[in-house]
Amino acid sequence: MLPQKSEKSNILKIAAGSDHAGYLMKTQLVEFLKELGHEVIDCGTDSTESVDYPIYGQKVGHQVAEGFAEMGLCVCGTGIGISIAANKVKGVRAAVVHDCSSAILAREHNNANVICFGARLIGDQTAKDSLKEFLDAEFLGGRHLRRIEEISEMERYE
Repeated sequence: MLPQKSEKSNILKIAAGSDHAGYLMKTQLVEFLKELGHEVIDCGTDSTESVDYPIYGQKVGHQVAEGFAEMGLCVCGTGIGISIAANKVKGVRAAVVHDCSSAILAREHNNANVICFGARLIGDQTAKDSLKEFLDAEFLGGRHLRRIEEISEMERYE
């Protein structure tokens, strides 16, 4: 299923979640998304107190997969753990992104619907720039569609 932008504008509803290590970056990115005019569903966590990232990756994943949000944003220390958790939700294609190029390619080639950052690995401005590029990019389809369909087929055999 391709994410659908609002018919009236380019405003998206985006689910955001993080663990304690990603909380501060998530907070900044949520504010950035709101400044861009997007609606945000904050799935937690709400502090730097230690929590388990799988809970928040799953929450974001369900918001996207069930259609409550068009895109997702996840942040943990490396971006890896929370992306693994989000990817366990059928229909989610979460990508760990490190820069604008990987953000654009995650959308164009992989039709990623959840972007994941490692707060301990990249800076806030890189995350903001990458997030904007991710949201502005569009899936190219073509030869990439076949591969996305192969991934979707794998989900049928869980």
